[in-house]
Amino acid sequence: MAFLEFKNVRIAGISAGVPRFIASNLHPLNDDGISSEYTPEAFVETTGVLERRLSDTLTTSDLCCAAAEKLIEELSWERGEIEALVFVSQTADYILPATACILQDRLGLSKECFAEDVALGCSGWVYGLSNIASLLANGSIKKALLLAGDAKKRAAGPRDPLFGHAGTATAIEYIEGNKGFQFHFGTDGSGFDAIITPDGGSRNQVSPASFELKQVDGKPMHRMQTRMKGMDVFSFGISTAPKSVKKLAEHFGFDYQEYDYFVFHQANMKMNKMIAKKLKLVDEKVPTCMYHFGNTSSASIPLTIVTQLKEKCEGKKFICCGFGVGLSWGTVTFETNNMVVSQLVEVADEEADKKYVV
Repeated sequence: MAFLEFKNVRIAGISAGVPRFIASNLHPLNDDGISSEYTPEAFVETTGVLERRLSDTLTTSDLCCAAAEKLIEELSWERGEIEALVFVSQTADYILPATACILQDRLGLSKECFAEDVALGCSGWVYGLSNIASLLANGSIKKALLLAGDAKKRAAGPRDPLFGHAGTATAIEYIEGNKGFQFHFGTDGSGFDAIITPDGGSRNQVSPASFELKQVDGKPMHRMQTRMKGMDVFSFGISTAPKSVKKLAEHFGFDYQEYDYFVFHQANMKMNKMIAKKLKLVDEKVPTCMYHFGNTSSASIPLTIVTQLKEKCEGKKFICCGFGVGLSWGTVTFETNNMVVSQLVEVADEEADKKYVV
């Protein structure tokens, strides 16, 4: 079973960046693909997503870079001390090189920096946290950044009104004697097509047919857009997330009810309420941000902490669980101690970095 524990590491800080532009689902944009089954009001009531932050210019790396700059400044970290950078996203700048390499240069980090991309979605922040914790646990690397999120799509087309854009930065450091992290992970690749972008990889290469719009579950979509089997994903989420929390608690011998906050991937309000109900959690312990930001993929857990818990984090015990595309899931526990939580960074379209455009 995929249980992991890494001691002597802690989260030093969390920040998040979003585009300034706010799109309301009550007043859909011309290219919003709300299913014909729903009125805008019914969509908001069903999903819990009123509005999202969007940009046609800013990439995930732009948003993550803005969040990281803010966090590095507030932590007073020397850039040369940051020896590892992990970038988690489904919307990398390029097929190659890895976006982490670009961010190493953008942030002015040492050329001795470990840098890698992780191509995961909704579970990605937890997976990325474990990657960095494993690098730091023996003390050979002392400080690292986890940059996670999703933003500008690979190809233009009708928007899915469930998804918003965000990039986050999480600073992790080696601290001798710190309790660290406990993880549980799982994967069910038999559900690989439950959330999928059919074309654009090497199996189904891009062709003119990739951009032909067809009706998929009442919405116009092409094969370069991500599509989802809603009921399959819903059933997966409400069963897997509570089981993962319980397995983690049982394996490491703690009572999860004693934890202060449970931050779940922000997929759908109805889904998260059912997960909380199965775990018998009170609403105060389960913060959400999807009402104002939608589903932001791997950014959703840190974005929720930044926007909902900034003044409430000190000395708290967290359980965070991400689940989705893959199908993949991961749950982590940690305790906070002098963790810096930055104000939300709002990024203007003109702040996209043109230096890295070829």
